[in-house]
Amino acid sequence: MGSTDIKVPAVGESISSGIISLWHRQDGEYVRAGDLLFTLDTDKVSTEVAAQAAGLVRIKVPADQEVKIGDIVGSIEDAPAPSATPAEPVPATAPSTEAAKVEVAPAAVKPAAPVELEPQDRRVTRKKLSPLRKKISTQLVAAQRNAAILTTFNECDMSAVMTLRSDVQEKFQAKYGIKLGFMSFFIKAVVDALKTEPQLNSRLDGEELVQNHFYDIGVAVGTERGLIVPVIRDADRKTFPELENDLAYYAKKARDGAITIEDLQGGVFTISNGGVYGSLLSTPILNPPQSGILGMHKIQERPVAVDGKVVIRPMMYLALSYDHRVVDGKEAVTFLVRVKDAIENPLRLFLGEQK
Repeated sequence: MGSTDIKVPAVGESISSGIISLWHRQDGEYVRAGDLLFTLDTDKVSTEVAAQAAGLVRIKVPADQEVKIGDIVGSIEDAPAPSATPAEPVPATAPSTEAAKVEVAPAAVKPAAPVELEPQDRRVTRKKLSPLRKKISTQLVAAQRNAAILTTFNECDMSAVMTLRSDVQEKFQAKYGIKLGFMSFFIKAVVDALKTEPQLNSRLDGEELVQNHFYDIGVAVGTERGLIVPVIRDADRKTFPELENDLAYYAKKARDGAITIEDLQGGVFTISNGGVYGSLLSTPILNPPQSGILGMHKIQERPVAVDGKVVIRPMMYLALSYDHRVVDGKEAVTFLVRVKDAIENPLRLFLGEQK
């Protein structure tokens, strides 16, 4: 009797391992080609792996185990398809054990991790860190250890962009069927600044410096599984409505858990908006192998000096974290000032695409 190996598939160029978070089939269960076998979790996305052949599933690696790309985690033994026999009638008042098993489908249910209570203090609970969270933690620490991360700060007056957005919102939404948000302005501002300071659009690869000549901008999105960064392709060539449509598209995919590894690959720079959660100021962590990340924050009315007078303006703190091995301080500061200038003078961005 022959068999087909069940292997961990490649899910991205930079991903070498993952976690089998759930087997959707039981050991010895019959599957057909194309049936869902298991879910592979990486630090970014979940991938559902389907059967490549029909037969009986033999599981070698249980759930919650870390596996490497290419590992054999099971096999499918050649076997004839089970014959379809009509089920015997079951009295409504006394359901059989076998019928209950079919109804519940226990193979698709993953048991929860046990929670251990402190023996003397019931005010706290402990549970084992999941393998996936361990992996995320390891990669975040590696990002800080493997780069010389430095952060520079500035602030921008949001008055002009808020006024422009309010003035054009009705016509914009009527014409394009989508609202004009703030993120598209920041994407435009980042692209403009990257063209002025191209060192932020480069990365280290061993002993070589790789200079990018394209503008694929990652935008961090919060999900139940953690922060993911889908990439807006060729942001320099896209109009405001095209950017807004891309942002809405990825937001929906993130909510639906449908983000793919292809959606997350190839970004040259990342924008993260902690302001949506109320963050006033933070130092964002680089998204390797990128050399820069812009942190947006909460818009807050504050007293500022304008033309020698104290006025109240809607202000936002900006934070640029960068890899000091690649980017000098002067370049980082100039980049952030360029972003600030673009946001405070948004007509230059908004009308520029019409030229």
